[in-house]
Amino acid sequence: MILLDTCALLWLAVDQSKLSSIAKRALEANAGTLFVSAISAFEIGTKLRRGALALPARSALGPREWYDEALAFHGLRELAVTGSIALDSTLLPAHHRDPCDRIIVATAREQVLPVVTPDPLIAAYEVQIVW
Repeated sequence: MILLDTCALLWLAVDQSKLSSIAKRALEANAGTLFVSAISAFEIGTKLRRGALALPARSALGPREWYDEALAFHGLRELAVTGSIALDSTLLPAHHRDPCDRIIVATAREQVLPVVTPDPLIAAYEVQIVW
């Protein structure tokens, strides 16, 4: 069982060459038990809206359809952002300023899941990192 950071989800779906070889092996080894936080959908939508992200040119799908298709194609299961996770994210030390990443950390801690991410700030929260 493993949780993908938003960038890992994007790279898995769009450009797997950006994933480390360790991350690729971990994703293959955990096929069927791969998770993403629902906050990743929010983060992707927010980045699309402000022009910091574009869906692949070959995709005629809107963001919702693209996200749903990416999860289905890669066998990813979405974990809800519960009240407990939301509150726990606000109680974490201030290592990371990005609230989406803090929610991913809180999700990983609650579910006891390692996180696929290249972000060294996430490791400061004493969650297992796969990269």
